[in-house]
Formats: sequence, structure tokens, C-alpha cells
Amino acid sequence: MPRKKHFSRKELSEIVKRVREDGKKVVFTNGCFDILHVGHVRLLQASRSLGDLLVVGVNSDGSVKRLKGPLRPVVNEAERAEVIAALEAVDYVVVFGEDTPVELISELKPDIHVKGGDYDINSIPEASVIKSYGGVLYSFKLVEGHSTTEIIRKIEESTV
Repeated sequence: MPRKKHFSRKELSEIVKRVREDGKKVVFTNGCFDILHVGHVRLLQASRSLGDLLVVGVNSDGSVKRLKGPLRPVVNEAERAEVIAALEAVDYVVVFGEDTPVELISELKPDIHVKGGDYDINSIPEASVIKSYGGVLYSFKLVEGHSTTEIIRKIEESTV
């Protein structure tokens, strides 16, 4: 039986606190992960390589709808979280309902926060929170031509 990786915010806050007390480096990244693709997998693998454990925040269905539009998400939050949790690189998963991970990062205080290369890491909403407690921001280059939006576009074009 695989170990549990999906936790509530409260449970995860306690886990991360204990892990950090043991001197381990916590890496955090987040996203919608609506249709998992190679760009997501590579980002998660690269993120995990930066520390001792990787925590992934998955946007809730409501959050995805606000960020991506009324036809999204394609896959519901429980299933998206389960798929992310099944990946070897991922240690813990938590679903969050806000449009940005600012509150979650404030609670968890990860040592490192990773964003995909489509963001200017100095202008993301969570940058000031991370810097306030001495955390580090990293950005990884996106895998060109691999995005959920692009996958959906290709599917739509093939059905016309």
C-alpha cells in the first residue's frame, strides 16, 4: 500500500514543522496541474532536486475556474491531487482554494519556492512573503509547446 501523501493544510503545517526541526530543506511549488504533461513532471522533478522533500500545492476547482475560465478545470481537484501524489518526486500534496499560494506559503514557510519560467519571480504575489522569512525563489524554464492550454487547443482543432 502506498504511503499517504495528500494532507489538509493543518496536517501538512505540522508535518513540515517537524521536518524542518530535523534540519531538512523543504521545497514548495504549486499549480493547477489540470492535464498532467511532461512540463509538469520535469518541473516537479527539478523542484525535488533542490531539497529534502517536495510539497506541492494544487489549486482547487474554484481557483482554477477563476484563473483559467469557466470551462476549466477539465479534471477535478481530488483527481488532480491524487495524480500529483502518485509521482515519485512528490512527497506531500495539499489543495488550496485561493488564487495564489501566498497564505499557504505563509503557513508552511518553505525554504525554497519554485515557479515555472512563465513567471517573473520578482513580481509574483508570493515573492514578498518568501523574502520576509529568508526563503529562496527559483524559476525553471518551461518545456516549450507543453501546456494544458496547448493540449486543449490541439484536441479542439482535431474535432473540427
